[in-house]
Amino acid sequence: MSKSVTAAVVAEPGGAFSLERVSLATPGAHEVLVEIKGIGLCHTDIAARDGFFGLSYPMVLGHEGSGIVVATGAEVTSVAPGDHVALSFASCGHCDQCADGQPAYCVEFGARNYGSGLRPDGTSTITQDGQLVTAAFFGQSSFATHALATERNVVKVGTDIPIELVGPLGCGIQTGAGAVFNSLDCQAGQSLSVLGAGPVGLAAVMAAKVRGCTPIIVSDPDPRRRALALELGADTTIDPATGPLEGKVRAVSGRGVDYAFDTTGIPSILEEAFAVLAPRGTLGFVGVPHDVTATMAVPLVPAMVSGVTVRGITEGDSDPSTLIPYLLELFRCGKFPFDKLIGTFPFSDINAAVAAQARGEVAKVVLVHGAPSSTGSTGA
Repeated sequence: MSKSVTAAVVAEPGGAFSLERVSLATPGAHEVLVEIKGIGLCHTDIAARDGFFGLSYPMVLGHEGSGIVVATGAEVTSVAPGDHVALSFASCGHCDQCADGQPAYCVEFGARNYGSGLRPDGTSTITQDGQLVTAAFFGQSSFATHALATERNVVKVGTDIPIELVGPLGCGIQTGAGAVFNSLDCQAGQSLSVLGAGPVGLAAVMAAKVRGCTPIIVSDPDPRRRALALELGADTTIDPATGPLEGKVRAVSGRGVDYAFDTTGIPSILEEAFAVLAPRGTLGFVGVPHDVTATMAVPLVPAMVSGVTVRGITEGDSDPSTLIPYLLELFRCGKFPFDKLIGTFPFSDINAAVAAQARGEVAKVVLVHGAPSSTGSTGA
């Protein structure tokens, strides 16, 4: 029997989120029903709201959920009712990439996360008045009081950390940290330039600090975000309005940087980032562009003679089942203070929270059911 829950429904491109009653399906054999306690607000949710993925309306989004397991399907073995869990992206578990420990590159990643708004078998997880609602976003649609996920995209976590704060680890923070730990595999003494000091870029800064990278150089136009980057471990920050990035970076690291990490998705900034690379340097990028057809120009001769690498990164090349517990252990040791990014808002204030994050008043919004509004940090 389906369960009546409250969800934030969006009915048209760019529309406001409306809290409405919907029907959530009963967990299937490999599914997990989670009572949602907190949800990170990610740029990808806003892009989906605005039509970037071409999904049908109405829709329920949300892909950085955390909460408590309420019920499990008959074949679920890794979690049980009462467990605290973080919800992350979905993967199939049987393709060559999943078998190689790379679920972020699952051959069914698109279909299972943002391709149709349905389960892989074509059935719906959410209906309203008997009509289909686009859901199962990143295998969860956690903009709700309860969400259905699969066993593969829930990660059991300890009860010593407030569960409502854990949600952002499932995507944005995982992406930034994983880019440094996994995708780029930055090492002690190597240099890193981070383009954009939103939550993903700041997570990369914290991870680079853990790895002992030096110098860590952050470029962002917002002085609040630059200040937070310094607090979290950056050695130098740059205001891109003050001059070309290449000159600013090379003034700090004369030969260029070993790694550049772009979170903006802006082609012109990616091209600037390419120019700051040292010989055999690597440019990694994760930012979602405004235009799905966006491209960047790579100067072929400089790329060839410098031996540089340009690579796209999804979810920080992460296996959530191992990276999320690692990030939480670093947090416990005081080495990954991701809570400094977070400001909480009541779920009922989701539209105000979206606006506050867009204005740069909080680095990472976490929506909490029934909690008072509190912007705990500055910079978006």
